[in-house]
Amino acid sequence: MKLVPDLTSCPSIMVLRDIVKVQTPVLQRSCKQQFHFSNTTMHYWVRASPADFTGPLPQPRSGHTAVNIGKSKIVVFGGLVDKKFLNDISVYDIDNKLWFQPECTGSGSEGQMAPSPRAFHIAIAIDCHMFVFGGRLGSKRLGDFWVLDTDIWQWSELTSFGDLPSPRDFAAASAIGNQKIVMYGGWDGKKWLSDVFVLDTMSLEWTELAVSGTLPPPRCGHTATMVEKRLLVYGGRGGGGPIMGDLWALKGLIEEDTEAPGWTLLKLPGQAPAARCGHTVTSGGHYLLMFGGHGTGGWLSRYDVYFNDCIVLDRVSVQWKRLATNIEAPPARAYHSMTSVGSRYLLFGGFDGKVTHGDLWWLVAEDDPITKRLSASPSKVIHDSHNSSMPSGLRSKTKENHMEGSAISELQKRLNISVSLSGDDLQIIHESEDKEFLELALSIIGNKTFTNKQAAQELREHWRNSTPNSIRLKELAVLLRDYQRLISRHHLANAESHLQSTETAFIDKDTFRFYHMTNASQLRMNDIPGLLTEYKQLPLD
Repeated sequence: MKLVPDLTSCPSIMVLRDIVKVQTPVLQRSCKQQFHFSNTTMHYWVRASPADFTGPLPQPRSGHTAVNIGKSKIVVFGGLVDKKFLNDISVYDIDNKLWFQPECTGSGSEGQMAPSPRAFHIAIAIDCHMFVFGGRLGSKRLGDFWVLDTDIWQWSELTSFGDLPSPRDFAAASAIGNQKIVMYGGWDGKKWLSDVFVLDTMSLEWTELAVSGTLPPPRCGHTATMVEKRLLVYGGRGGGGPIMGDLWALKGLIEEDTEAPGWTLLKLPGQAPAARCGHTVTSGGHYLLMFGGHGTGGWLSRYDVYFNDCIVLDRVSVQWKRLATNIEAPPARAYHSMTSVGSRYLLFGGFDGKVTHGDLWWLVAEDDPITKRLSASPSKVIHDSHNSSMPSGLRSKTKENHMEGSAISELQKRLNISVSLSGDDLQIIHESEDKEFLELALSIIGNKTFTNKQAAQELREHWRNSTPNSIRLKELAVLLRDYQRLISRHHLANAESHLQSTETAFIDKDTFRFYHMTNASQLRMNDIPGLLTEYKQLPLD
């Protein structure tokens, strides 16, 4: 008999249930209709087409902000591209599907008409006003405070009072209701910060919140999202440089409740995201959608790894879930923006360690009309620059690959997984072409008279009989490749003609968590037991 643990007394569960208990059934129904994330719903990334918009698109950038002003417009401000800091405004008029750059007036303390160029600042919308604080210009951290009136496109530098926060970048903030803003953490150029400030936008008074009890480690590059009565903080880079994957909830922000401010570390079930910073968390009803960011390359690498995965925090079931999406996802990135446009999400910009992006992508549910582009003209939408010069034989092959991809997408939807069969990020090669695999097999079995097929079988049996502690460092990359190879061979190959039988071959919906990894440097030490367990469940040839 399978035992089910009682989670009702778990602090993490109690905090999140407190977040959702104020919702009425009517509100929950409306949320589901607007943002329909579920175990069975496939979501699709669709690259924005020139036909989606009129007007001049914003130039590429990262470290910018993008805020929703009601349901009518999105305001993009600032950022960084090619070491140039920006202070321009680009606006997306949602109703008219129009991008434009307003001519702003304004007044600052030194006679300037707008904030100085900056990136990694905070920007929060309250009614028709966008409040901006801090950020970075070159190596200088900023501590000035501005507001943009989006009705008349006028900037004003504000003189605030009370406990003024120090200049900083990489802080995170969220609106409390329709009057206050809460800001947490950041980097002041010398140290990581863990302070909490609340701004009353009517009186322009800052208050530093005195929080007792256990505190989160100081950090920057995290996200902070106000959900009902709690501020949820995830990830970021902490003191000494480690990138974190913890989730904290802060109470005591609502004056009427007279709660003493305090932090709670939440440890939730489900498919939790990898540690990261520079990601986004966008609210959608009783779901929070996390996308992108970057983390350390793992314990074998000195380099950062960038993400393009989608993870949902379900406030009702109180667990993390991976969002099943199509194969053609945006390139991985961090310090981008993700905003809601009705039932869609709009991704813009970001940085992947080498390139600053300026592309726009929609993330939509499977019943959105925009998904018809993928089946009607996949090459034009996804590979539009290569379509006209593609040889006919290659066009035919592309069509076959798209048909195979459609079947795999259907398989993903049924099983609630998100994988990539091929492409630039993940290449599946046969073991006979995997030189490192064969060399490792021969070194382990110590018998070079074996055929390649026999050596492969012996190596797989070796791994089936291994424990996590016995796996050597040099085996990890080879093990990960063979794990992906066996999944591709037994569960994804011929998906169109064997969809039903393939579906039943999956062990359960939470398996194959490591299929998307492009190299072993993305593995953490605590991933190895899980990887080995999943490998042992795969059928051998």
